[in-house]
Amino acid sequence: MTNEEILAQYGPRESMEYDVVIVGAGPGGLATAIRLKQLAAERGQDISVVVLEKGSEPGAHILSGAVMDPRALTELIPDWKDKGAPLNQPVTEDAVIFLTEKSAFRTPGPLVPPNFHNHGNYVISLGNVVRWLAQQAESLGVEIFPGFAATEVLYNEDGSVKGIATGNMGIGKDGEPTAEFQLGMELHAKYTIFAEGARGQLGRQLIARFNLDEGRDPQTYGIGIKELWEVDPKRHQPGLVIHTAGWPMDSKTYGGAFLYHMDGNRIALGFVVGLDYSNPYLSPFEEFQRWKTHPNIRYYLEENAEQGIKAGKRLSYGARAIAAGGLLSLPKTIFPGGALVGCEAGFLNVSRIKGSHAAIKTGMLAAEAAFEALAAGRQHDELAAYPQAFEQSWLHEELNKSRNFKGWFKKGLLTASIMNGIEQLVLRGNVPWTIHRTKPDYACLKPASECKPIVYPKPDGKLTFDRLSSVFISNTNHAENQPPHLTLKNPKVPVEINLRTYAGPESRYCPAGVYEFVADASAEDGERLQINAQNCVHCKTCDIKDPTQNIVWVAPEGGGGPNYVDM
Repeated sequence: MTNEEILAQYGPRESMEYDVVIVGAGPGGLATAIRLKQLAAERGQDISVVVLEKGSEPGAHILSGAVMDPRALTELIPDWKDKGAPLNQPVTEDAVIFLTEKSAFRTPGPLVPPNFHNHGNYVISLGNVVRWLAQQAESLGVEIFPGFAATEVLYNEDGSVKGIATGNMGIGKDGEPTAEFQLGMELHAKYTIFAEGARGQLGRQLIARFNLDEGRDPQTYGIGIKELWEVDPKRHQPGLVIHTAGWPMDSKTYGGAFLYHMDGNRIALGFVVGLDYSNPYLSPFEEFQRWKTHPNIRYYLEENAEQGIKAGKRLSYGARAIAAGGLLSLPKTIFPGGALVGCEAGFLNVSRIKGSHAAIKTGMLAAEAAFEALAAGRQHDELAAYPQAFEQSWLHEELNKSRNFKGWFKKGLLTASIMNGIEQLVLRGNVPWTIHRTKPDYACLKPASECKPIVYPKPDGKLTFDRLSSVFISNTNHAENQPPHLTLKNPKVPVEINLRTYAGPESRYCPAGVYEFVADASAEDGERLQINAQNCVHCKTCDIKDPTQNIVWVAPEGGGGPNYVDM
C-alpha cells in the first residue's frame, strides 16, 4: 500500500502543535532547542519546542572523529565545565604526517598550517557530548522523542512548511500493515528546523523543492570510517592528535586519516575518502584497513612481546558521510516556515576536520531568528535574520578562509599541499581567488574499462577486519519485517548499468556490506543485486555516490540503525 492509501484507510493522523519542531537530536538540533528555551527564560516567555530523533536515543547515530573546538559550546553554555560536559581530554600535541608505503615524514612544526593547530581543543566522543546536550535541553523543558523518524514534510496551502510527519510503524516487507501497525503522527509548528546531518532525507527534498542550491557549487562529500580501540598504556599518549595524508591513497584521490588519543587508553582511528573519486574499484573500507598496516599506525595497535606490549582491542566501528563543500556549496538555508542548520546544510569546515562547533553555532543563530519572529507574532515565513547573522559571524569568516581547501585536491596531493600551505600558512586565509567545482560526486566515477582494478589483502582478524564483523560491533539492528529503506528507482539499473559499466561499485563503496551482486540463474544477466538492508549504518554513501542516482535512502522505522558507544 502507498502512504496515501494507508492514510485513506487508517487516517487521519493525530497531530500535535508546537512553536518549533526540530528534526534531529545532534549538536545542531539540540543547540537550536537549548537556545530557544534560554531566550524564552530570559524574556519571561513560554515557548514549546520538540526534537525528533530517529535513533534509539540521542547520540545513537552520532559519529565523528572528533576533535572539538569548544568556542560555540562556550557561547551556548558558558559553564559547561561545571555542568559536567564530557570534554575531558585536552589536545596536548599535533602531528601532520605524510605517508609512503613504508615510510613517514612529519611536517615540521613551523610549517603546519593554522587549520591543523588544535591547542585549546578537546578529543571527545561526540555521541557522549550529544547525550549530555540532550540532558541540558530536557532540563530546560525541551521535549525529545527518540525512536521517531521524521519521514515526510508537511506543507500549508500557501506552500510554506507546516511541520513533519513521523513514519508509520508495523508495515511489513510487502508494504501492507501488520498486526503491530501504528499510524505515524503529525507535528505542526510555526517554524520547523531541520538538523538531520549530512545528506538528510528531508533536507534533500527541501533543497530540491525550494531550489535552495541554485547558483551554488555542487555539494561534495567524503565518507568517514572510524574504529575505536583500547590500547596498551605504553602506546597511549593522551591528547596526541595525528593527521596523515598520502598512502594508501594515490596522489589524485582526496583522502586522509586521523589517529586521536582519547582518555582511558583509547584511540579513535578514522579514514576519510572524498566521494568524488574516479576509480570504481576503490573501496574506502579496504583502504582504511590497509592504512592500519602502515608501520607508523600498527605501532599503536599490535602486540610486541619483546617490549611487553599487549595487542590492542577494537571496541566500536561506524561510518558516516561528511558534507565537505564548505562555504561555496552552502545552499540557501531558509525557506517559508523553516531552516537548515549544521551538516544538513554543509557547514563543516573540511580544512579543520571539524563540524560540531559549526552545527552548534548555526543552531544558535537559527534559534535566535526564530525566537524573534515568534515574539513578533510571525509564523511560516522566511527567517531572514538567520543567514544575515551567519554572514556577520566568526563562523562565516572561518569558512571563507578555507573555501578552496578541498578544491585544490582535484589538482593532486602535491599541488593541494603547496597551495593550501600558501593560503593557510602564508596568507592566513585572506585569499583573493576562489576555486569552483562543477561536477557532483556521482558524476566523477569513470567506467571500469578505463580504470585499474585494486587488489586488497584479506583481513587478518587482528589488525584488519571484514565488513560483517565490523557492522556487528556497531550494534546495528533493524526490524526484519519492514519495507527496505534502500530503494531503487529502477531495479534493472544495478545490473544493466552499474555492473556492466562500473563493475558494481555499490559492492565496494558501501562500508557495511549492504550491496552485493549474487549469481541468479533466473535473472536475465545471470546476476542480481542483493540488498542486505539490515546491515545499513545510515552513512548515506549509496545515496550520494551511485553513478546513476538510482538509489534513494529513506528512513527506516524509528529506533533502527546503529547504536554507537563512545563514538
